[in-house]
Amino acid sequence: MKALSLLALALALASLLQIRPAAVANLCDALDDRQLRITGNVSSELIIRFREYRHASIHKRALLEALHGVSGWEWIDRNNPAAAFPTDFGLVRVEDGFAPGLEQQLRRVSFVLDVSPQMRFTRSPLAEGKPPGRLRTGFSHDEQEEEPLLGNVTLSKRHLLIQRSQITSMFGAEKLWAKGFTGAKVKMAVFDTGVRSDHPHFRDIKERTNWTNEDTLNDNLGHGTFVAGVISSQDPQCLGFAPDAEIYAFRVFTDAQVSYTSWFLDAFNYAIATRMNILNLSIGGPDYLDRPFVEKVWELTANNIIMVSAIGNDGPLYGTLNNPADQNDVIGVGGIDHNDHISSFSSRGMSTWEVPHGYGRIKPDIVAYGRDVFGSKITSGCKSLSGTSVASPVVAGAVCLLASVVPESVRWSILNPASMKQALVEGATRLNGPNMYEQGAGRLNLLDSYEILVNYRPRASVMPATLDFTSCNYAWPFCRQPLYADAMPTMFNATILNGMGVIGYLESLPIWIPGQNGQLLNVRVTHSTVIWPWTGYLGIYLEVTEDGASFTGVAEGNITFTVVSPPAKGENQSRRSSVVLPVRVAVIPTPPRARRILWDQFHSIRYPPGYIPRDSLDVRNDILDWHADHLHTNFHAMFDALRDAGYYLETLGSPLTCFEARNYGTLLMVDLEDEFYPEEIDKLQDDVERHGLGVIVFADWYHVDTIVKMKFFDDNTRSWWTPATGGANVPALNDLLAPFGIAFGDSILNGAFSLAGERSHYASGTDIRKFPAGGFIHRFTLQDNSAANKAVTLITSLILQVESPVLGAVTAGNGRLAVYGDSNCLDSSHMVTNCYWLLRKLLDFTSDNVYDPALFSSSNELSSPLGGPDTHLPLRRPDVNLTGYSLVLGHKMQCGSDAPTSIRQAVYDGNMDRRLHRSLPQRQPMGNNINLSSEGTRPANLSLAKKQSTMLDDRHQRHYAIGKTARNQTGHVAILPVFWTRDEVSAPLSLSFCSAF
Repeated sequence: MKALSLLALALALASLLQIRPAAVANLCDALDDRQLRITGNVSSELIIRFREYRHASIHKRALLEALHGVSGWEWIDRNNPAAAFPTDFGLVRVEDGFAPGLEQQLRRVSFVLDVSPQMRFTRSPLAEGKPPGRLRTGFSHDEQEEEPLLGNVTLSKRHLLIQRSQITSMFGAEKLWAKGFTGAKVKMAVFDTGVRSDHPHFRDIKERTNWTNEDTLNDNLGHGTFVAGVISSQDPQCLGFAPDAEIYAFRVFTDAQVSYTSWFLDAFNYAIATRMNILNLSIGGPDYLDRPFVEKVWELTANNIIMVSAIGNDGPLYGTLNNPADQNDVIGVGGIDHNDHISSFSSRGMSTWEVPHGYGRIKPDIVAYGRDVFGSKITSGCKSLSGTSVASPVVAGAVCLLASVVPESVRWSILNPASMKQALVEGATRLNGPNMYEQGAGRLNLLDSYEILVNYRPRASVMPATLDFTSCNYAWPFCRQPLYADAMPTMFNATILNGMGVIGYLESLPIWIPGQNGQLLNVRVTHSTVIWPWTGYLGIYLEVTEDGASFTGVAEGNITFTVVSPPAKGENQSRRSSVVLPVRVAVIPTPPRARRILWDQFHSIRYPPGYIPRDSLDVRNDILDWHADHLHTNFHAMFDALRDAGYYLETLGSPLTCFEARNYGTLLMVDLEDEFYPEEIDKLQDDVERHGLGVIVFADWYHVDTIVKMKFFDDNTRSWWTPATGGANVPALNDLLAPFGIAFGDSILNGAFSLAGERSHYASGTDIRKFPAGGFIHRFTLQDNSAANKAVTLITSLILQVESPVLGAVTAGNGRLAVYGDSNCLDSSHMVTNCYWLLRKLLDFTSDNVYDPALFSSSNELSSPLGGPDTHLPLRRPDVNLTGYSLVLGHKMQCGSDAPTSIRQAVYDGNMDRRLHRSLPQRQPMGNNINLSSEGTRPANLSLAKKQSTMLDDRHQRHYAIGKTARNQTGHVAILPVFWTRDEVSAPLSLSFCSAF
């Protein structure tokens, strides 16, 4: 039944029931996500960041003069301990309707760096749903869920074991206490809900500061007290790691678990000014593009503050890392239980900043016990809590204790965010079972890290220390699939740790030294132009040469490079450290075409930067699509299932013009939100019809009225959020598929059905409106939840079922296509039932030309085309500009460094900047040590550069349209951070983002 007819039915029923049409509109409004709070006009607050640190009164006076005659705003005085020190930002209140004009005026002011909304942070229990905006890691909670037991350990015995075993003794802290190390003279900042001054568990509460709008320094929730207790409690029932550490309690959350950006920025500035040593931040969220917050964290670590942060409580889902724990300069902590299993709630990698052109980094860095950990209660006594916000202070306490191992006279000339991370990750114990993106370097090993620090000399290193793709399960997903010739480059994103100084650079281009069969590998790299603060990236691209097309075995070699940092105080020579990264990979003959699948990553858009809504509208506790939609994040189970079935999967992070169709049996396109270049549409048609490429498309819902109704006012960002598209960009997919006579509709379908003896669930999928004659179509009776149909359902309490075509397959020239209207059955994030069985049957058809009788029955074959010239198809929203989030709109079509060398040298990549990729020179193991310099690798001047503004040229930054961010000459995001060295204001460096690609 047509949507228009159903709306007419709804109005008729409304008339019969004496319901006014306005009431029907209200019922349609109820289609919105009812957990969102939609408010009316509110008074906006803006954060104005300045180019220099000055006292707030000076900034205020200068801003009043610069905006003389501009009305609708007022300066907000911030009365907190940071007011005694220079600041780099101001807070203003803006009257309704004045914000856009004021922001334009502010961007013309020479001393203004950027403008951003004041954000409201909220924290909720681990099990509650996630709000939009900068989502926050939930508070730790009293654990109710039990992990599976091992051996003969009963439930009661397990709890007795936990109660009798201190978290400190499980790591051997008493052995360091016996040596006289207790965390003394270490300044530990705890950013949380505060602590009471008279709490009996603490020996040295040095200072308590309140950054909230509540007039109290006390902890009225208990979380801050618990965190501080895990770090430094002296109570024998719940001992902390560093009982003599100096505790500085920063109360940044109210009793209602609310905070604001300005509170954090002020507190961070105060931590820098008062020279904190270590900072624990048991919060986080996925918005790694929250510029004021992210850049302030860089500034903190640049000032030698070691930050420890929870990786997040969004497990067991992949691609759920929280910021700032996902930053290279921060120690990100995941959680394990007492059986050394990764806790179900612990977020896991990879990082997603780098997708689609690159690959994510290893995170968390390390794991520690985060379930049933005992710590201090709010006034006295002990209790048990669970969560990564518990695991984080476990590591922070260990860091405090380890810091006291280094003699005080040289402590902070040796210890820094990089050297401490080196000690932790090199000393960690690798767990059996979890992969590197679940456990990082492994479980905290306090004693081994102690041994490393005792003998530590400033040096550079790389994480991981060895790249062994043959080691399963730790090296998942790389160990699941060997390398072979003619494949997309296998990418790996390693982290450079520079314990020699806050700033460094690579002295020359890294060198590939082939080992056994290493000559069969073509190795390229990208790397940080400047290693700052303390860390950088080493992006590695591995390809098998044509000489290895028939080879079976292992190829090995070393990547070597030298890191150089300026001399330390009292030194005359630059510091140098050589790093060797062993590489070991399995190589096989190139698989047959029919076994090879190419995954389209390039056309996927996620949050951040845009409001990309969830794919299943039934999921109420996670309204954003933020898990990266990558083979190795939320589609990891599908990846494993296809590998088990004998398929080989490669990822395309560039346009469809950047692959050779004759190498692949099927192009797999799942849950895509971006547009397509006209050249891509033409090439795909040619690839299918002439070159026999198979194509499988899994779409999702797209309904304009529903998208419009999902607009809401977010209290966190104090702005209106409007979805950039639906679950998938159906109008763009229809353009791509138009040459084949295929088009999706705009229904929102839900329900269960059976096919080929398999039960499947359709979750907010769409229908097929057009399909060519001779194709095979499957129709199922499903509930239509698009706006008009749902209005009828709400009015009559009748569930409207419609028979809808949702699955189709057809031959086109030499190739074959299959389409399905829902991707949730492949997505591990919110899957009800998987449809891997269906995907395998479709792959049999598209790759091998195998017709399964259950799918290709004569009763399902179309004798005439489905749909016609007048068939209604969904249209793009004219009021939404996707350009700010798209990698297609407003961007020149080119192949990225993720594309094969042969493709990048082909006609489709004629305008590519060759500096995006560099092939490593090979050096024979017994030959001379040849170091070939790399243009642009060494900065002309290591002194701090003069401040400068840059133009925005990145989809992430246009979302905010503020700040000093640009693409540098190598195509990486360049950040111009401002950091304060406590004694003077330092100008920024043009630095590469902590991203390998």
